[in-house]
Amino acid sequence: MFDKNSCLKRRQDFLASMGNPKNPLVLSDPAHLTWLSGFYVDPFSLGAGFGGLLVIQPDASCIIFYDTRLPDSVAACVADDMVAVNWYDGIFHPKTSRALCLLPEVEKRFPGAFIHDRIDTGQGVEIHKNISRLRRKKYPDEIAIIRRSAQIAEKAHEWALGNIAPGMTELDVYAEVQKICTLHGGRPLVVYGDFAVSPGPARKGGPATQRKLRESDMFILDFSVVIFGYRCDFTNTIVVGKKPTDSQQKLMDLAKRAMDAGENNLLDGVNASHVYEAVMDVFANEGYGDHFPHHAGHGLGLSHPEAPFIVPGSDEVLVAGDVVTLEPGLYVPDVGGLRIERNYLVTESGFECLTHHDIRLA
Repeated sequence: MFDKNSCLKRRQDFLASMGNPKNPLVLSDPAHLTWLSGFYVDPFSLGAGFGGLLVIQPDASCIIFYDTRLPDSVAACVADDMVAVNWYDGIFHPKTSRALCLLPEVEKRFPGAFIHDRIDTGQGVEIHKNISRLRRKKYPDEIAIIRRSAQIAEKAHEWALGNIAPGMTELDVYAEVQKICTLHGGRPLVVYGDFAVSPGPARKGGPATQRKLRESDMFILDFSVVIFGYRCDFTNTIVVGKKPTDSQQKLMDLAKRAMDAGENNLLDGVNASHVYEAVMDVFANEGYGDHFPHHAGHGLGLSHPEAPFIVPGSDEVLVAGDVVTLEPGLYVPDVGGLRIERNYLVTESGFECLTHHDIRLA
């Protein structure tokens, strides 16, 4: 799942960003541990909410400290050494709380050690900023996981187009999407997002509810599948049980044109605000600018959303290696709300589309 050489290169780049410190650094942020070593705690486990401590040596080698009750997902870690700490064996009472069991073990090997990526210190802030910047450029192992996430989600989008019908609830749709993703993923997976009927600007998305779907409703299906912390994020809008009206189809046609305009500007070195303007111009020129109230897209990876943010006034510049979304949407009273979305890898020569679901209303 994670490539050892890619993790090593990420650690080398991180240390260089910190001026190549002479002493080990101890990190605890879960995203930092995944990005730098492939250490990931499956949320469907007794370990949910707990993690490890990563010690990075000046030569970029690393050691992971973790407690023995963490799930099998930690085996994906490609650290140079893994130290299992016996916090609780199910027989004898633990000597301390779970959250406190790791640092003393780190201190035994590295006297005076402390958590360097705490956000209440200047160094911690610097570490978070540097890693956030470095994470923009995705490595091949990261891209492979995002591709896999997208392939799983595409199966659920395919089902939705052919099977969403009047009388189902939003929760019915979510349950089936979760089931399909779980079966195709071969393991329990986090699936979250918008499973929502949108009558217009009053409801532009949201989690699934007991609301029943009716003929002609516009149903926004916008969800992510999380694998080892990475995720896709793409969308279609479906008209329930009936041929779209001319007004509904016009929204879809405009959104597709706006997506095309955004794609034409997904280039290494282009300002993110310029991409936003390209999307907005399509809507504004047709008199629909006031009905597009959110970003035109965002970065994607271990977080959702993450840089770059495709919004007005952004000073961020697209870089080769960015994984981004484009998600034009329109929400019109008495017509309905619509959003579409794809995911892209920015390359040195343009972009590669990572999602291939069928974008249509019915």
